Amino acid sequence: MRNSESKIQKSALRSMTGYGRGQAAGRGIRVEVELNAVNRKQLEVRVNLPRTLMAIESRVVEQVQKRVSRGQVAGGVAVSVSSGLRKRSLCVDGDLAAAYVGELRKMARTLGLPDDLKAGVLLNFPEVVSYRGADQDVDYVWPVLKKALLQALDQLTAMREREGAALALDLRKRVGKLSGMLAQIRKEAPGVTQRYRLALDKRLREAGVSVPANDATLMKELALFADRSDISEEITRLESHLKQGVALLASTEPVGRTLDFLAQEMFREINTIGSKANEVRITRVVIRFKTELERVREQVQNIE
Repeated sequence: MRNSESKIQKSALRSMTGYGRGQAAGRGIRVEVELNAVNRKQLEVRVNLPRTLMAIESRVVEQVQKRVSRGQVAGGVAVSVSSGLRKRSLCVDGDLAAAYVGELRKMARTLGLPDDLKAGVLLNFPEVVSYRGADQDVDYVWPVLKKALLQALDQLTAMREREGAALALDLRKRVGKLSGMLAQIRKEAPGVTQRYRLALDKRLREAGVSVPANDATLMKELALFADRSDISEEITRLESHLKQGVALLASTEPVGRTLDFLAQEMFREINTIGSKANEVRITRVVIRFKTELERVREQVQNIE
């Protein structure tokens, strides 16, 4: 078990799925950040921020973009304030309150109304009581928020790397199977024309037709078949694609899109081999190859 875990940790691939959580406190505020990542062809970042901190959204997206190149990253940010900071953030405009009260009393005397004003009425006067919280100041909040965000990104990245390592291990095994099947096809390819000739001779004998071995028409037919069924170029290209795949699995850069393209090209080559060879021994291997290649492509969809 330890050996397999050490192999997994050495991989450079990343999955597109993961979760990360970070929290930080300081300056009288506490910030919690949660991030979830799922598969997407492109990078999409959607992090919900408190309404008063929407101006900071571009900074959050920028930090995510530095660590993630593909997938959908969604999450939320929660900010809480200490009671001491909250008290200091409450502001009462005494001059404005005095002006409101003075005018109201003056009007009450003019109209002959009782002077029954109470302190609670100040809450109804616009801008007399206001909250100027530090948690609404993006420049004040950002240092703490950034610390929590980076912690969440660290956890998210670590999880994506662990899953990516497992994917890489699985893909290496599958690419090895594909290489083995391609070797079988290469081994069978030279005998295709000979087996076709034997089958053709058998059909002619069964039909009661006698044709000399060096008959010009027969030789021409065999030459045309050999040319049509030649799959050497496709085999060579497939071998090259498989080697590229192995190299990409060891890359330190995001390779999901490249691997997906490579899988498509391999499907193209193996389909051509199946149609050109038109021979039962090779067709059986082609079917197995395509089945395994489809599994490879499904796994590749999860790679950043």
